[in-house]
Amino acid sequence: MKNEKKTVDRRDFLRKAGLGAVGAGATLATPLVGSAQADSENVDEKLKARYRQTDHVNTYYRVNRYPG
Repeated sequence: MKNEKKTVDRRDFLRKAGLGAVGAGATLATPLVGSAQADSENVDEKLKARYRQTDHVNTYYRVNRYPG
């Protein structure tokens, strides 16, 4: 009798692992597809000021040595 070991060739392993990753990626990406929606902001909301220089923003600038 011959003792044969069943081993997986490195190339076969990488090929199968790659196919598994592609299959998993396809199933994860499928639910992300949805319908596109239009922008809900009107012109006044788009033009309003959004940036406020608060205490934590000033601290960030000071710690990171931004000129100011």
